[in-house]
Amino acid sequence: MRAGVFERSLLRELAGTAGAVFVVLFAIMLSTQLVRLLGQAAGGKISPEAVLVLLGFSALNYLAVLLSLTLFVAVLLTVTRSYRDSEMVIWFASGMPLTAWVAPVLKFAAPLVLATAILSLWLSPWALSRGEELKKRMNERDDVAQVSPGMFRESSGAERVFFVEAGSDRARAHNIFVSSTQHGRLGVMVSREGHRETAANGDRFLVLANGRRYEGTPGQSDYRVMHFEQYALRIEAKEAGRIEAQPKTMSVLELMASPERAARGEMLWRIGIPLSALVLALSALPLAFVNPRAGRSNNLVLAILTFMIYSNLVSLSQAWVTQGRLSFGVGWWLVHVAMFVLLSALFYRRVRPFSRFRR
Repeated sequence: MRAGVFERSLLRELAGTAGAVFVVLFAIMLSTQLVRLLGQAAGGKISPEAVLVLLGFSALNYLAVLLSLTLFVAVLLTVTRSYRDSEMVIWFASGMPLTAWVAPVLKFAAPLVLATAILSLWLSPWALSRGEELKKRMNERDDVAQVSPGMFRESSGAERVFFVEAGSDRARAHNIFVSSTQHGRLGVMVSREGHRETAANGDRFLVLANGRRYEGTPGQSDYRVMHFEQYALRIEAKEAGRIEAQPKTMSVLELMASPERAARGEMLWRIGIPLSALVLALSALPLAFVNPRAGRSNNLVLAILTFMIYSNLVSLSQAWVTQGRLSFGVGWWLVHVAMFVLLSALFYRRVRPFSRFRR
């Protein structure tokens, strides 16, 4: 009965802490990605309408790592609070060891580790592939479609420069500036407004209205200034390119069928995220030890260092498999087994004083 009450109380506290940690980490991630995407939209690299879609794909890509970190921090903070409030002293005095926390922590971690595995193996590469497809379509837009109000935009062939002061809607724009080079002569056109038109044969044009064209070099005899009511500039269409397959965007079946070392390295990384989440959740139990009479930040520093070293070792094993310096059959479990051995040593160190106390 007492074990059931303790387990329910612990699971409730872990869920509350994990929810708060996840909200903070997710908000930080969304903020940084949103700033990056807004910068690209302001530069005309992506459409403003695509910012929210790309933000969703980016969030889905980072969600597996966020869940793994959330699980580790939630267990660490919960057990640290028990040490700090001297609840662990009562726990040990009642004859219960630290290993009794393993079962409820595993029960709490199981659904999060499963969600991390699903995200890492399937949803994250799917989001990356859809994001790359969307960016590819953005890059294949014509030069006029990539112009953002208030910014100069050079065409793909570097023969024209566009500037639009303001746009009232998708079809029309006001105060347009176009600089172009034709037959070795520099021409500058300015107009009050303009719009896009598509001919019957599919050719697209930028039609300028009520403007002027300046052609030649000022001060020379062949310099010309022309007034026009309408001036049509043909917009060159871009050919649709093929998206190159990358290991990060490949599915699990494609990675398993590929003989490339880069594919095996990517597979190792995807497997390593849920495995590391499980090991880190258990590692938080001995790492959360804190002496209420001593400093309260030493264990947090050690825990952060452990997380950073573990993540870097997983990345290092991925790089070695990609470079052919380590086989996939050894690389996918080597780091995790080493951390599990370290975890066992940490548990032994924390459980040994309890055993002496009982004797």
